[in-house]
Amino acid sequence: MTDIATPTLQLDPDRLFPIDPGVRALARELYEPVADAPIYSPHGHVDPALLLANEPFGDPAELLITPDHYVLRLLHAVGVGLGDLGRPRLDGRSEPAPDGREIWRILCRNWHIFAGTPVRYWLESQLVEIFGLTARPSEATADQLYDELSELLLTEEFRPRPLFDRFKIKVLATTDDPADDLAAHRALAEDPTFHGRVLPTFRADAYLDPSAAGWSDRLRRLSEAAGTSTDRYTGLIEALRARRRYFAEHGCTATDTSPADTWGEPLPDAEAERIHAAGLAGTVSAAEAVAYRRNLFYQLAAMSADDGLVMQLHPGVHRSHHAPSLAAYGTDAGHDLPAVGGYTEPLRRILNDFGTDPTFRLVLFTVDETTFSREIAPLAGFYPSVYAGAPWWFLDTPAAILRYRAAVTDSTGFYKTSGFIDDTRAFLSIPARHDMSRRTDAAFLAELVATHQLEPAEAQAIARDLVSTIPIDVFRLPTE
Repeated sequence: MTDIATPTLQLDPDRLFPIDPGVRALARELYEPVADAPIYSPHGHVDPALLLANEPFGDPAELLITPDHYVLRLLHAVGVGLGDLGRPRLDGRSEPAPDGREIWRILCRNWHIFAGTPVRYWLESQLVEIFGLTARPSEATADQLYDELSELLLTEEFRPRPLFDRFKIKVLATTDDPADDLAAHRALAEDPTFHGRVLPTFRADAYLDPSAAGWSDRLRRLSEAAGTSTDRYTGLIEALRARRRYFAEHGCTATDTSPADTWGEPLPDAEAERIHAAGLAGTVSAAEAVAYRRNLFYQLAAMSADDGLVMQLHPGVHRSHHAPSLAAYGTDAGHDLPAVGGYTEPLRRILNDFGTDPTFRLVLFTVDETTFSREIAPLAGFYPSVYAGAPWWFLDTPAAILRYRAAVTDSTGFYKTSGFIDDTRAFLSIPARHDMSRRTDAAFLAELVATHQLEPAEAQAIARDLVSTIPIDVFRLPTE
């Protein structure tokens, strides 16, 4: 494609604000007080070891391209091989490792394919606001940008900890296996030179499906961590409880569960024991595995009603849709895809049992935005325990955030929503993602002010609460 854009990157201060000049001015007034507010990130995937080690980041491609499935998927969609983007093969076949500079050239050569996407928004924000670069990525500027970035990444101010402080991150939640020893979290909490809180999040997905490959091996690892045998179903339940206590002792305030569906149906203990044994023997049927998974999902909800860990639910994703890519390059390579979701009927048993329990809290996320107004917001509009989670993954875009606000506000307002989550492994994109959310929320609130549905002072208070009070309260985050 012929490059018809300006040769320099320019971030308009009014980006994402409404077209109407008067409403745009209102959005600007609502945004400015929260533009530099501290970041509370209650759901993400940054490795805590990154902050503990505080080593310089790798080359620009290793930092911004290879680990980011948002970037990988669109480049792959135009014919670029995952191996050419630095993903190592896992199937035993050898491929020459691509040079980081060449990977960066691929991104810059294909810069036009990201036009209009949130990925472009995030990358441009990082290049300009974090690194202070002004050259627009293109085939002509690729080497210049690569050299400038590489030089900056060697400096002290671009190591993880100084950036953590610069980003004003108060709380950063990670995603962790129940068997993890949380050594990095513990070391960060005990380090007087580290500012901020990095909290583990308990994610037990790997233990829910007794038909999954490696399930028995994972049970053994969990058994060792918990000091409890998992040879029986009752032992697995006790091991999960024990690890939840361990996580809570290390600052955990929430769990994360991403099942194929949201049905939560308990089984009699005897039936669960029978299926558990079949799973260990390798004879479990598909129907039995589904029943066991749905039972364990219910049991995790019961545990949250007991210990107060906030239950995040992220269902309805076709994981690793392309089998050849999974075999060759593993998971998180860009081919997880949305599925149709459902909440009202599947969650009936859980919500009948725990939905009005003041200890229980359930945050519902979706990649099927049709469920926002049809199911999630109405549930949050009745059940004290239920909150409408922010647009996530494929819906983490300016347009989708505005649709979300329009879809959920009628039923549940602002204070039964979760606040923004960045859900990212790409550490440097965290401030760009939160800024995008703050701008779109300001745009939505400005429309309510302009149509005389909100007074300016109330809209300003909501804008502040959306980035602080709401995520702190919903996820029970520490404030000191």
